[in-house]
Amino acid sequence: MKPRPFDYIRPDTVEEAVTLLAEYGDDARILAGGQSLVPMLNLRLVEADALIDVSRVAALDIIREVDDKKLGETIEIGAAVTQNKLLAWPQLSEKLPLVAAALPHVGHFQTRNKGTVCGSIAHADPSSEIPLTLALVGGEVVLTSQGGTRVLAAKDFQKDMLTTARAADELVAAVRFPIVKGGGIERGVAFREVARRHGDFAIIAVAAMMENKSTVRLGVGGMVGRPMVRRMATDDAAHAIAAWADELEGYEDLHASAAMRRDLFCNLAPLAVKEAIRCAA
Repeated sequence: MKPRPFDYIRPDTVEEAVTLLAEYGDDARILAGGQSLVPMLNLRLVEADALIDVSRVAALDIIREVDDKKLGETIEIGAAVTQNKLLAWPQLSEKLPLVAAALPHVGHFQTRNKGTVCGSIAHADPSSEIPLTLALVGGEVVLTSQGGTRVLAAKDFQKDMLTTARAADELVAAVRFPIVKGGGIERGVAFREVARRHGDFAIIAVAAMMENKSTVRLGVGGMVGRPMVRRMATDDAAHAIAAWADELEGYEDLHASAAMRRDLFCNLAPLAVKEAIRCAA
């Protein structure tokens, strides 16, 4: 199938992009990499009167340090930054070790050449790796419209499966990840997932990050409609994981039953916690 006719517009500035969003509203879709949007358009799962292509807006093609009022020092990644550009960024492993661990699991080399970091956040697939890492580190999403800019915590941005708090006239202009500054405990991160094939969306993905010697923050994607995060004691992680799995229940689709998702989570999560502890040592 092919999409129904639409207007293709390529603005040169953020101001032009948000003006177009205000004009078209719900009838517009932002195009950056298009790795999720274009297949959905072809299948007519979504429709649009206009595609607003921001992939060549220079102001959105940035990876920079920003001092955030809530998070402190962060890395801000603009909406035009591709996943492979971030993966190739020389300071990625040093400043965003969890993102560095997760990005190789995102799609394939070819799709990462076009797919964007912010596009994955905006798409909000519950099994997607990048939204899970943003949720686990407590990152933020920067939304821009003609009315100004607002910044939402990751937990407030993604509401459910493919559902976010973005208004129709807002552009996901950037995402912000807190910088990991030191060594030791702060380097204790891990990412694991199970997928049908490498590069597919995860059936279950788990990420772990040490907070201190006795506490770990654990995140899971693919269990419910959005990434979930919980703190737990490292010496009681196995019991906490099993109890959390029962609480979340898990959803069923063509790829896995709810019981399979719970079983995968209960097996993957302890491994991620052990790896995070080992990396922090």
